[in-house]
Amino acid sequence: MSLKTREDYLASLRDMRPNIYKFGQLIEDVVTDPVTRRVVESHARAFDAAHDPEREEIFTVVSPETGERIMRFTSVLATMDDVLANMRLKRHSFRETGSCTGGLCVGWNAMNTMRAVTFEMDSELGTDYSRRLRAWAAQCQEQCLVVAGALTDAKGDRSKVPSQQEDTDVTVHVVEKRDDGIVVRGVKAMIAGAAAANEIFVLPGSGYREGDSGYAVSFAVPRDAEGLTLVECRRPSDNREMEAGFDSPVETGITQSYLLFDNVFVPNERVFMCGEYKYTAAVIRYFTANYRACIGGCVTGQGDVMVGAAVLMARANGLSAKKFTEKLVQMAINNETTFGMGAGAIALGRQHPAGVWLADDTLAHVNKVHVATLPYESRRLLQDVCGGLVETGCFPSFADFHHEEYGHWVQKSLKASKATAESRARLARLAEWLSIGAGVPGCMHGGGSPDGAKLVVRLNTPLEAYAGYAKKLAGVAEEITEP
Repeated sequence: MSLKTREDYLASLRDMRPNIYKFGQLIEDVVTDPVTRRVVESHARAFDAAHDPEREEIFTVVSPETGERIMRFTSVLATMDDVLANMRLKRHSFRETGSCTGGLCVGWNAMNTMRAVTFEMDSELGTDYSRRLRAWAAQCQEQCLVVAGALTDAKGDRSKVPSQQEDTDVTVHVVEKRDDGIVVRGVKAMIAGAAAANEIFVLPGSGYREGDSGYAVSFAVPRDAEGLTLVECRRPSDNREMEAGFDSPVETGITQSYLLFDNVFVPNERVFMCGEYKYTAAVIRYFTANYRACIGGCVTGQGDVMVGAAVLMARANGLSAKKFTEKLVQMAINNETTFGMGAGAIALGRQHPAGVWLADDTLAHVNKVHVATLPYESRRLLQDVCGGLVETGCFPSFADFHHEEYGHWVQKSLKASKATAESRARLARLAEWLSIGAGVPGCMHGGGSPDGAKLVVRLNTPLEAYAGYAKKLAGVAEEITEP
């Protein structure tokens, strides 16, 4: 088995049925279309790294099952070191792309989550899901497939469970069971990296009860499965990311998709849960533990780029970066806080009997709360260091910068130090993109809301036990109960 090259990966996308839309238009070639080419480029760089001796250990690993070198994002997260490697891959990917690479992330976590859950279902119910999952995962490893994970449903009215919704298609569900498979309908929303994926791995979007057993479904389908349509839903800021020159500050990026399942047939061999609602809570618990630990690597990687952009922008403004040492150090502290919290959650985790490592619940969700706050503080500091050119968004376009009649006046306006006007312009646009543009990842709600994370922390915090410690140390004998 040989690892795919960039060219192999791009060819695999071109071989797929066009089923992605944006602005009402069908995207014929995701590799070259302005809407999708940057998210594809972000993922393609992982295949470049796999063939680079200096980076191959980050992006590839030798499979203990086959002895072959595989793309790391298809591997089993069996040990603490494996999950820490997940974090390092994400940090490195953000450093190289400035943006999310969801197809190297969520599907990887989803398939490992279901290794644990299918093990539990097979052990307790006598089902055959684990064998199916392992066979499908082996195919992913063999073919170096990029897998987008689809957890979030459209949901509809948040005060109602799926079966009570006026339109039940707002959550993916089973509409027919056949001898050879199932038929599913519904919407998965805001799925990162789907346009760059070969496969879509679907998980139930919440914990369900008996009345909603039809929504307790997990499966994998090719991204171009018949009946599946993708609608790209991320709008580049001011549409400038689709323009030329420094108006598009990077050649990489991320898009999210709405996945519309319109009676999609899924063969039995690709079905990993179907109606076992009692196990959906475990899906959410295991998925969020590792995901919310490792997301500390994502925001840290982009934070590293923000620190670098602040340093260079200060110099391009004619100032020494040393003048901003306190702010730069605080940005670095913010970065390492989320990375360290994630690493700590992983280190305090445990190995599931299925052979996958699960991060500590409480610390992982504490990390999510930090991820929803600290990166925004770093963005404020980035704008503070860079000055009004970045923060106000008052920036001439690339076409105006090079206009034959007045372009030289624009260039005069942007010259501030020994750095050229164009270098300052490129750095300003990068800083703007990172802080208020399309480069901002889903810190607040990506992978779930911080309020949900706080709920888990509350449930996992033994207030009465802690009160008991205080009571004993204080020498209090009486019971002090809740009023």
